[in-house]
Amino acid sequence: MPELPEVETIARQLRELVVDRTISDFSSSWVRLTEPEPASVFAARLRGRTITGVRRRGKFVVFDLDDGDALVVSLRMTGKLLYGVDGVDERYVRGEIAFTDGTALRFSDTRKFGRMAIVDAATLDAVPEPRRPRMPLHSSLGQEPLERRFTAAWLRELLRRRSRAAIKPLLLDQRAIAGIGNIYAIEALWRARIHPLRQAGSLRIDEIERLHEAIKWALRKGIRLGGASRRDYVDARGREGRMQREFQVYGRAGEPCPRCGRPILRTVVGGRGTFHCPHCQRSPARRRARQGRR
Repeated sequence: MPELPEVETIARQLRELVVDRTISDFSSSWVRLTEPEPASVFAARLRGRTITGVRRRGKFVVFDLDDGDALVVSLRMTGKLLYGVDGVDERYVRGEIAFTDGTALRFSDTRKFGRMAIVDAATLDAVPEPRRPRMPLHSSLGQEPLERRFTAAWLRELLRRRSRAAIKPLLLDQRAIAGIGNIYAIEALWRARIHPLRQAGSLRIDEIERLHEAIKWALRKGIRLGGASRRDYVDARGREGRMQREFQVYGRAGEPCPRCGRPILRTVVGGRGTFHCPHCQRSPARRRARQGRR
């Protein structure tokens, strides 16, 4: 699934390509793309609207419209937003936004998991309170990890509130921090030398500061390299990213750790494949045993 760097790459590209273009029509060949709203109603709401901005919120691409609404696109696993790309396989084009100048933005999705919604743009900017009841995903996203409000102090408070949670699943909770996915959580935890199963409340202040820095480092590096193309991801121009060439531990089970040379292990944490160095990222049990010998 595209994560923050991939979605940010697409949003930045489309900002240069579709802002100030007016929508002439919308069509969909997959009934669930816009559900629960019928495609005909969806098209009527978009027709005549001008795109005033393109941005990212969490893992969503957001198109701000001139009436205060926003078109939100969730790429899910195999979704692609393609502009001016030749040779697109028509079998997988699930939706198309046509513009008055004759150009079009096409949504291709092999596995049909992607979704689109038109929402009040204001609902995308509110960060939920910790105990707010669960709401639709687009309106219950947590803190953006590349914004100024994402400080080491903020992260420390989050870990205090969720002290019993394992750190990696917590990083993947979109209601806590928006945009971090499996790949970048793994890379950040390796850089910070923190085991994926460490309880959030067990991290020392210096470890939290390292993790804060590592999260931003991993995400910014991913953006700089145009995202990671391991399976389906391509940018809005149909080009692959380069981040997959720079993975330190992700997908490298059995290979030497770039830091210490020990073999990388693959485990499963929270139902997700996880990679870590057992020497650099000591397990909670090993840490307790070591502390007990002191």
